Amino acid sequence: MKRLALGLALWAAAAAPGLADRIPLPAISAYLNSFVTAEADFTQVNPDGSISTGRLSINRPGRARFEYNPPNEGLVIAGGGQVAIFDAKSNQPPEQYPLAKTPLNIILERNVNLSRARMVVGHDGDATSTRVIAQDPEHPEYGTIALVFTGNPVELRQWVITDDTGQATAVILGEMRTGVSMSSRMFNIVQETAERMGGR
Repeated sequence: MKRLALGLALWAAAAAPGLADRIPLPAISAYLNSFVTAEADFTQVNPDGSISTGRLSINRPGRARFEYNPPNEGLVIAGGGQVAIFDAKSNQPPEQYPLAKTPLNIILERNVNLSRARMVVGHDGDATSTRVIAQDPEHPEYGTIALVFTGNPVELRQWVITDDTGQATAVILGEMRTGVSMSSRMFNIVQETAERMGGR
């Protein structure tokens, strides 16, 4: 809960107007492009106010895995251009939709460039943290992702995704470890589905 409190405090600080000490967009883009793989524990605040925890693995471009701890035990995989939501309590195949239609795609791109025209719709902060609100400039209707960073060195601390229905989900990150070795199997939706369905 201390991490959650810290994360919400960072969000509140970054939400306050301020420009003087904000981290420049090129520096944030360079940070996001500086790693291919990363992992971190996370705390997720869902739209209904409930809280989930788990482990996040990122393998750019285009791949991420959210493994949720009990009692949730759910799994979300981004890979092969799709996002799949696996329900541990269901016997059905995962719900899937295109990664390109989610704001998460912005930070999973091969080359993140937050300086692109109309991509960033909010950029503020202070000496504590910087908040960047980004969207797909071609499809703003897909929603936004609000990213919170601290500086010296630049580190991603949390994000809030607001989807096309206005529902907001916050993900607060623990210490992020980069350059981690990962198996491509972790991001294979087809294989994960086959193994899960085959075991039932």
